Amino acid sequence: MKNVELYTDGACSGNPGKGGYGVILRYNGAEKEFCRGYRKTTNNRMELMAAIAGLEALKEPCGVELYSDSKYLVDAVTKGWLESWRKKGWKKSDGKPALNVDLWKRLLGLMEIHKVTYIWVRGHAGNPFNERCDRLAVGAYCGDDLDEDENYTA
Repeated sequence: MKNVELYTDGACSGNPGKGGYGVILRYNGAEKEFCRGYRKTTNNRMELMAAIAGLEALKEPCGVELYSDSKYLVDAVTKGWLESWRKKGWKKSDGKPALNVDLWKRLLGLMEIHKVTYIWVRGHAGNPFNERCDRLAVGAYCGDDLDEDENYTA
């Protein structure tokens, strides 16, 4: 199994507002980066989309070190919240509906394919890959070719 590094970031101008994500994949000295922007979404959705897009770009099952500055993403997985929400029919511990279920389900499917280790990095704290991902994400939503986040609801 190949081992890759995956750096991700999501960004929004307003929350909700225009948003984007940036991804850097690193393997064996090579790098691939990509991004995508949306007309109206949330920061949390972009953080999740970045992780999903990075994992979906892998062509075979891999061991993945996924670096994100999103506590929402990293804590949901590493602290067991995600599994708890799923077991409770996508309800949080307070009984309210979990948000972004469409994306969490996609991520869970990808986690069945890849062995993913989630690593939180402090955002805007000098990590060069996190900083590059942030620039990619912001650049994506500042562009003219923005997509619809079809499952976003206000």
